[in-house]
Amino acid sequence: MEKFTTLSAVAAALPEDNIDTDKIIPARFLKTTQRTGLGKYAFDSMRYRPDGSENPDFILNKAPWRNAEILVTYDNLGCGSSREHAPWALLDFGIRCVIAPSFADIFFNNCFKNGILPIKLPREVCDQLMSDSTMGSNARLTIDLPRQVVIRPDGEEVPFEIDPFRKHMLLEGLDDIGQTLQHETEIKTFEHKVAGERPWMPTITLD
Repeated sequence: MEKFTTLSAVAAALPEDNIDTDKIIPARFLKTTQRTGLGKYAFDSMRYRPDGSENPDFILNKAPWRNAEILVTYDNLGCGSSREHAPWALLDFGIRCVIAPSFADIFFNNCFKNGILPIKLPREVCDQLMSDSTMGSNARLTIDLPRQVVIRPDGEEVPFEIDPFRKHMLLEGLDDIGQTLQHETEIKTFEHKVAGERPWMPTITLD
């Protein structure tokens, strides 16, 4: 998983409540178990017209927000089904950080597991960031994870809270498997110890 330290990028505003996972990635695209290739389907019903052409009014189809890496929205982002394909699609599109007043719990957790930083900020602050985003490429937000601040284009710093363990995982670029493999030596030592005590047991290898 790619490390997350500091991100300076264009932010796109989606001023809606209850953007569910079906809007983020419709169910018909859930046949794959691959984490890549889903970005082109992100927000499919909003990005494309029924004939398959781009909706020119949708923010992520406009320059410079077509290359946005930060998404600012309203309450209850990621509600609906628990599909992990939702953060997969966002990440494959290029989104590394999502900011909202609140998130659905499973979506919130899945973001961390896939290298996306979800930040909870009050609605009035999200309104300010959305206003900043209308300045286009001149309105880059900076997310400083080590210092836990969002830096607005005018230099104002907005602090945010994050669980220390989740912060560590993002800073080190570790998913659940990567975290486990940090203890590979101890695991192999334990395996050899158990194999010596119980030679009839198969040895599991992490190689």
